[in-house]
Amino acid sequence: MEQENLKPRETEVHFWGNTPEDEYYKQQGIKASRSSYTSPRGLSLFTRSWLPISTDPVLGVMCMVHGYGNDISWTFQSTAIFLAQMGFACFGLDIEGHGKSQGLKGYVPNVDLVVQDCLSFFDSIKNDTQFHGLPFFLYGESMGGAICLLIHLANPKGFDGAVLVAPMCKISDSIKPRWPISDILLLVAKFLPTLAIVPAASILHKSIKVERKVPIAEMNPMRYRGKPRLGTVVELLRVTDYLSQNLRNVTIPFIVLHGSMDVVTDPKVSESLYEEAKSEDKTIKIYDGMVHSLLFGETDENVEIVRQDIISWLNDRCKQNYQ
Repeated sequence: MEQENLKPRETEVHFWGNTPEDEYYKQQGIKASRSSYTSPRGLSLFTRSWLPISTDPVLGVMCMVHGYGNDISWTFQSTAIFLAQMGFACFGLDIEGHGKSQGLKGYVPNVDLVVQDCLSFFDSIKNDTQFHGLPFFLYGESMGGAICLLIHLANPKGFDGAVLVAPMCKISDSIKPRWPISDILLLVAKFLPTLAIVPAASILHKSIKVERKVPIAEMNPMRYRGKPRLGTVVELLRVTDYLSQNLRNVTIPFIVLHGSMDVVTDPKVSESLYEEAKSEDKTIKIYDGMVHSLLFGETDENVEIVRQDIISWLNDRCKQNYQ
C-alpha cells in the first residue's frame, strides 16, 4: 500500500468541521493514515486506517465496509474513530465506484468482484506481523453488511466475528421500484447498465432521524447523489436474493443491529438471519423506533447506546480469545 500525506488543504471540510485531519485525530487520541491499494484485478482502491495511540495492546482488528453511495471519509469515520479509541485497529476501503476508488460513481457491476477486492485488502492486513494472533472482525453498514456476509460465505473461517449494522440482506419494498417499472428496468439494464434512471426515494432522508444531522450528511463531497444505476440495482437485487436464500449457511459469530423503523433495509430479514444462521454465537439488537443510520442519524444518546452494545460484544469476544 502506498501511504498518502495526511496534510489537507486549508479549505478542506470534514464532518466534524474545519479542523485538519491530523490535528483532529490527535485530539481524539488516535493515529490514522490513508493509502491506495491495488486489488488483484488491477483496481486502485482508496483505503484508510484508524489505530489506537495508546501503548496498551491492540484488542482486535476491524475490517470495515461502508454502505451504498457512501464512503469511508465522512461520517463513517466516526465509528472507526470510536473503535480505535476503544483499542481496536480499524481498516476500511472505498469499494469500486465509491468515494476515491476507481470506477464509475455509483456503479457496482459485479458484487462478487467487490467481495474479492475486500478479501484481498483485508488479507494484506492479516499479513502484517504486528497484528498476528489478534482476532479479526468484519464490520459492515447496510450494503456493507451484505458484503461482509458474502465475504464470510466466500471464506467461512477467515474472520472471528462480524458486526452487522442494518445489513442489506433484502432491499426494503418501500424503496424498490414498483411493478411493472421493475421488470422494464431489468430489461433495459441488459443493454444500458450504467444508466442512472432508477426511480427511488432519497435514501439519505429516510436514513437520518435528527434533522440537524441531514445537512452534515449532505455536505459529504464524495457521496453519490445521482439516481441508482440500472446495473447496480440489478446486482443488489441479485445478491440480496442470494443472501436471503443462504442465511442458514452463516456460521460466523455475529451481532446484528437494526432499527425497528428502518425503511431502507428490512429489520425482519435481520431477525431471519438471527433465527436461521447456524452460528453458535449470535446476538440480535432491534432498537425500538430507530431508523437506518444507527451510528450517525439517530440522537446522540441513541448512537451511544448502539456503540456500547457493539463494544460490549467485541470486548467479550476478545476476552474469549485470550482465555
